[in-house]
Amino acid sequence: MLLGKKHRIGRRIEEMKEGEKLTLTEKMEDKDLLLYLGLTNDSNPLYIQHDYASQTPFKKPIVPPVMLTGIMTSAISKYLPGPGSHITKQDFEFLMPIYHYETVQFLFEIIEIDRENHTVTIQVAVTNEEDDLMAQGRMTVVPPHELEFFQSSVLDNF
Repeated sequence: MLLGKKHRIGRRIEEMKEGEKLTLTEKMEDKDLLLYLGLTNDSNPLYIQHDYASQTPFKKPIVPPVMLTGIMTSAISKYLPGPGSHITKQDFEFLMPIYHYETVQFLFEIIEIDRENHTVTIQVAVTNEEDDLMAQGRMTVVPPHELEFFQSSVLDNF
């Protein structure tokens, strides 16, 4: 419990094992792209302007790689290991552009557990509906630590 409320914490390192997998499917919708562009103030015409993108080798607007990275890092915070996790390293390669309205699958797999340093290495593969590899990478993640119970009065000075 934290501040008198129960908070769900993700899985601790002792609860995980190599080879565990998580799969997420996401459709790249305009509403999500517009939210990203508005939040980041990114005005790259390649991401939203159909007229501009049609004149490039891409032929149509593409999804910003950092938005895909956000989906991947969010999955770590929400699911594997989950709330309380912290990413300390990430390395992604974007092999092919992902276009608006494409449905992509994110496959996460725990490939290494380092109990001594309290980290797990998670490999990520992103594929499209044709099963083409669109992006791949790895993240080093610190899973949630076991917390001792403390009362809200601990934070009275804040």
